[in-house]
Amino acid sequence: MIKRHGLLLILSSPSGAGKSTLTKMLMEWDKTMSFSVSVTTRARRSGEVDGREYRFCSRSDFEAMVAAGEMLEHAEIFGNFYGTPKFSVQATMKEGRDSVFDIDWQGGQQIRNSSLGCDVVSIFVLPPSIAELERRLRTRGQDSDEMINTRLAKSFEEISHWAEYDYVLVNEKLNDTFEQLKAILTAERLRCDRRVGLADFVSTLNTEFISR
Repeated sequence: MIKRHGLLLILSSPSGAGKSTLTKMLMEWDKTMSFSVSVTTRARRSGEVDGREYRFCSRSDFEAMVAAGEMLEHAEIFGNFYGTPKFSVQATMKEGRDSVFDIDWQGGQQIRNSSLGCDVVSIFVLPPSIAELERRLRTRGQDSDEMINTRLAKSFEEISHWAEYDYVLVNEKLNDTFEQLKAILTAERLRCDRRVGLADFVSTLNTEFISR
């Protein structure tokens, strides 16, 4: 098997468009992938486990990590801080494994502009309509009417950043969108500049020609 660099797969979307569901499906499809667990100051929701969905911390601890330069990206969203620690992402890349990021456009922008930006593949997920987006937000039953309206209002700004991404998927039918996502990942993994062992492999083939 030809060795390659691990890539950083960023999935962004307005709340309710499906990025978290697609991320979970991707992790089930390829268990070698690493989910980048963000650190957050928001309260833990029912059923969430510290270190699985998020690492939960106080605002003062979060600010200390930012000041120490330990965050690859960070942003304030709906009054809470979210961020990605550097060390775990870099360790995964060295192992030749991919990291998946379920983050907003601000975090995606910071990672693309970081020292790891050349290894980023970014995908923005759009809803088929705003009416469908609202239906999904209400169906999942996680937020109050006030918060749903806040999320819908913010979605206008979030969607305006679609052109900053490498790929855009319209999530009308979840399974179809997932197939498109897998196709993108498969193609990006086969890029020559990610396959660090490709030159050695070709050199071995050339040696076999010479020895014939």
